Amino acid sequence: MSGDGPVAARFAERIRAEEERRLAPDAVRSYGTAGRARPEDEECSLRTPFQRDRDRIVHSKAFRRLKHKTQVFIAPEGDHYRTRLTHTLEVVGIARSVARALQLNEDLTEAVALGHDLGHPPFGHAGEEALSDALEAVTGRRFRHNEHSLRIVEHLERDGRGLNLTHEVRDGILNHTGDVAPATLEGRIVKLVDRVAYINHDIDDAIRAGVLRPERLPAAEVELLGASAARRIDRFVHDLVENSTQIGDISLTPRLAEALLTLRAFMFSEVYLRSDGDDERRRVRHVVTALFSHFLDAQSDREPAAVTRVVDHVAGMTDRYALRTYRELFEPEGWAFQS
Repeated sequence: MSGDGPVAARFAERIRAEEERRLAPDAVRSYGTAGRARPEDEECSLRTPFQRDRDRIVHSKAFRRLKHKTQVFIAPEGDHYRTRLTHTLEVVGIARSVARALQLNEDLTEAVALGHDLGHPPFGHAGEEALSDALEAVTGRRFRHNEHSLRIVEHLERDGRGLNLTHEVRDGILNHTGDVAPATLEGRIVKLVDRVAYINHDIDDAIRAGVLRPERLPAAEVELLGASAARRIDRFVHDLVENSTQIGDISLTPRLAEALLTLRAFMFSEVYLRSDGDDERRRVRHVVTALFSHFLDAQSDREPAAVTRVVDHVAGMTDRYALRTYRELFEPEGWAFQS
């Protein structure tokens, strides 16, 4: 790039040399990426390709909307509950620590973690389920937030041009959940850390909300992992780093992997799908379904492209924007939606 000085001129060479000295053999090299979907005229001379991906995600509109998207509780009254944004930042911090300990590429890990939840619709688990059911009734296919996260970075951002991220970051975003493992060790870190983070942080929020009492947590898992979210996460991270070093892949030991699954099953039973949350889920389902149907009816046809436009619009809404739109469309002036 014109105007670059001596630091910029030596930057890529210095990063290559540092990574060869510092990173593990299986770590992805910053200048060894498989490339982008579309070639670009010039690269930044003071950032690696993965650092550029990180910055593109952070500056995207979809990333900014995460601050007003629910993690677990719908429109919570307190200021201390997690949102999709705070969850994302917590995953970034944990994942970078793991990558550093394993001598893997921290910048690639960070970029995947920052982008992994961009495709979540409003209203947390309940909102995704409602949108998925509405979509299935029309098309026979389900909505999956990881696929929509990829759609955002490939097609929706920058007025349809997408962010043109590297192959490794797009792969990590798509496969951070589901049966397919990410192709890179860095992506696999995010996949596992995401689950460790949201389960333990959701326990913390559920206790704060009075939905869950600490003594209700599985006793054996609390004894093994610790009574606080911080202690449990620390235990998982140490186990993950030590076990991954031994086996050459990203994995917890069988005992802690089993404990994580037990906590996840417990949270689905006691918090995510709890019986006393049925009224809230019904309200969320009603709002999401009504919005989906309204915007679909406004299309000139129900061809796949029209349905996709509706899904893009509804999935991109924040909680408060979805509620405001619902009120404007369906409630007489003066009514109040009870969330």
